[in-house]
Order: sequence, then structure tokens, then C-alpha cells
Amino acid sequence: MNIAELFTQYLEHLFAGKRCEAREMMLAAQDRGIPSCKLLKHIIWPAMEQVEKLYRTNHITRVVEHMATRINRMIADQLQGYLAREPKTGQRMIVTCGDGEIEELGAQITADLFEARGWSVWFLGSGVPNDEVLTLVGKLKPDVLCIYGTKPDGVPNVKRLIQLVREIGVCDDMQILVTGGVFNRADGLSDEIKADLYAATVSDAIQVVEDHPVRIPRADVPEPGRRRKRRRAMLPMRKPRVEAAEQAAEEVAGEAAGEAAEEVTAVNAQ
Repeated sequence: MNIAELFTQYLEHLFAGKRCEAREMMLAAQDRGIPSCKLLKHIIWPAMEQVEKLYRTNHITRVVEHMATRINRMIADQLQGYLAREPKTGQRMIVTCGDGEIEELGAQITADLFEARGWSVWFLGSGVPNDEVLTLVGKLKPDVLCIYGTKPDGVPNVKRLIQLVREIGVCDDMQILVTGGVFNRADGLSDEIKADLYAATVSDAIQVVEDHPVRIPRADVPEPGRRRKRRRAMLPMRKPRVEAAEQAAEEVAGEAAGEAAEEVTAVNAQ
């Protein structure tokens, strides 16, 4: 079974709420020699993105989204313990995120994979006030502050955090990386809020941080107001097999949701 087939079957288990089957599938994949790092990057992360997209576009219910996200996070927790770890690099990172289960999961995977590459990582999760994040930044002096995902109504708060960090100057050399969530859907948003780095996925985040180890301060120049374009409009045409995979995921989700609803109806009738 290749990665694409593994991913499709894994989605079926997620949308049907089959915890044991999803867990056994990942354990079997590890037994066949697929490393945890690859499973996190190419199965767990894409599954997280599919669940978020299908829920946001009303293709799955809140019940299915909750079940799928919690199963995905459970398996991410287990895979983290099997990650091969590189020697400590001395680099430091603070990871925070927007409110929501999916945002927490994306931030957690980001923290786990950077830690496996030798970084010292402090994972804060969501809901931490800006002033407390600022205090921790001043104490730890990290190389990178990573803000994973947020919903549209959380963007102003992220922008205020970045403004506070730069105005107070608690760690001038620290880079601010934004990734996931609304940052993946609104072209130019990362520039608008004055983030130093942007990455769409955790693989991209690792690469962009390695490619830009030193912060280059942005010029403080006012920008004229403009409407942001959705990032999809800026991307090249998708390959047919990618579109087919997304369509298959939607069909799998619909079938799983229907089966789950029938099971609930049968139980209530007894």
C-alpha cells in the first residue's frame, strides 16, 4: 500500500470515527518501515487540512469534524514518541496558535517536528494573552516565534502581538513565522501583518526557517489599503490527480457521515 492509498483509507477511518482501525493502520505502516516523520507530514497533516476544509465548506458535520480531529490528534501524540531525534542545535522556538482543535493540532505537529530536528521548543497552544507571550519571549529570547493558524476574526489579535513584539523590542533578532489557517487562504496576509516568514505546511516551515536563518528587518513604510485576494487565485492550476484526491475525500466524508447517522438512528430506535 503506497502513501496515497494509505491516506485514502485513513480518511475513511477518520470520518467513520473508527479509532482502533486508524491507530492499527498507522502502527502497521510503521512496522513496514515508514518513519513517523513521514506519516506526520504526509498522512496526519494532509488529513488535518482535509477535515478543516470539508468542515469549513459544509461537507461534513460538526460531529464528524470533532471525531476526525480527535482521532488525528491521538495518533499524532503516539507518533511523536517514535520520531527520530537529531542532536540539539541550540536554536529555540515558541509555538502558539489560534483557537480551535485543528489549530492546536497543526501547532503541535509543528512543535514536534522542529523538536525532532534538534530545536528546543516551547508549545503554548491557544488562548495565551499577548502580554504573557511577550513576557515569555523576553525571558527565552527564541530564534523564532511561530504562530500557527487562526480564524479570520483572530487576525487583528495576531497583528497586535507582532506590533507589540516589534515596538517593545524584547527580542529584535527573533523571526516571526506564520503558517496554516487563514494565512494559507488570504494572499499577502502575512506581509500585511508584518510577519517575517510564511509557510503553508510544516515541511515548508522547516525549509523556510533553514533558508532564512537571520532576520532582515522590514522597512516601516505605510501601505495603501487594498483588498486581499484568496491565495487559490495566485496558485498554478492544480494537477488532475490532486483534484481527484480532494473529490474522493469529499465522497468518503459524505458516505461516512451517512453511515454514522444511520447507526445513531438505529441505536435510538432500540
